[in-house]
Amino acid sequence: MNIATLISGGVDSGVAVHLLCDQGYKPDLFYIRIGMDTDDGLTCTAEEDIELATATARHYGLHLETIDLQQEYWDRVVAYTIDKVRQGLTPNPDVMCNRLIKFGCFEEKVGHAYDRIATGHYATTCDIDGRTWLATAKDPVKDQTDFLAQITYLQVAKLWFPIGHLMKTEVRDLARAARLPSATRKDSQGICFLGKINYNDFIRRFLGERRGSIVELETGKVLGEHKGFWFHTIGQRKGLGLGGGPWFVIDKDTEQNIVYVSKGYDTELQYGRDFRLTGFHFITANPWTDDSQPQPIRFKVRHTEGLHEGTLCRTDNGDYLIESRDKIQGIAPGQFGVVYDPEGHLCFGSGEIRKNR
Repeated sequence: MNIATLISGGVDSGVAVHLLCDQGYKPDLFYIRIGMDTDDGLTCTAEEDIELATATARHYGLHLETIDLQQEYWDRVVAYTIDKVRQGLTPNPDVMCNRLIKFGCFEEKVGHAYDRIATGHYATTCDIDGRTWLATAKDPVKDQTDFLAQITYLQVAKLWFPIGHLMKTEVRDLARAARLPSATRKDSQGICFLGKINYNDFIRRFLGERRGSIVELETGKVLGEHKGFWFHTIGQRKGLGLGGGPWFVIDKDTEQNIVYVSKGYDTELQYGRDFRLTGFHFITANPWTDDSQPQPIRFKVRHTEGLHEGTLCRTDNGDYLIESRDKIQGIAPGQFGVVYDPEGHLCFGSGEIRKNR
């Protein structure tokens, strides 16, 4: 079988390579360059990543190639991100990077020549009645199906996740035992291309600053100033510069450039049980014969830990309404709500969160 493996220089993709080789495969390795190294204002060097990826390739006697998708990333993912932020939404660039770049542009340029594409994501797949479904990883803390919930069926049917059946501790143990160059490297954090770049600096580069008022929602009292509503997200607690807190961002007026906050004395301001998903994308298929009736599900929104229980049903305008069993804090429009089966095993797909009012 002809396998392409995406390698980042981190321990997870390194162990994915190790496991494939251990099974007798000789995958070709590919490092995708998406950070704009040539942009002085947004320097994000890939030198360390490529050095570790090269050492891993040498360790197993494999071919490594760097694929430059910098312009495609900025044309598709960065443009998407800035447009959503400008609208007052809270986007997730990594979700779109997986669909459009790692498994989109890469497939167009290189992946089409391979039978399977392997990665170091914490996820699994399973076949049911001849169809491939995205499924959760063994490690519930590291599970990354929420980041993969916008991929297409053609993409998931071709993907292979060698570490999906392992706990993170097991991955580290394998890396040390195999003496992988990335065995002790720390996990990466933040947006996939930003690296050490401050997110607010990134947003400021494109949208600038515009001072506006921070207003207490219940009283209308002006508590302070902000530098642009686009620097703030629903549910945010830190970075407001207000005393006497804790204060939470509850709402934003994008036309008047006002950020509304509350101490949360009225918990209904901070917590919600229902929200809409617009533009819902099913990865494999719609699993329900009648989704106009409430269906039991589990779901995830990015900032919360674990999966929540609830129901989902299609509304008259084609959106989906999620009603949660428990209250959810800081539901942020623009983020993806990811839907799973009642057991929390199969990932059905995702849609963009909107307020249910």
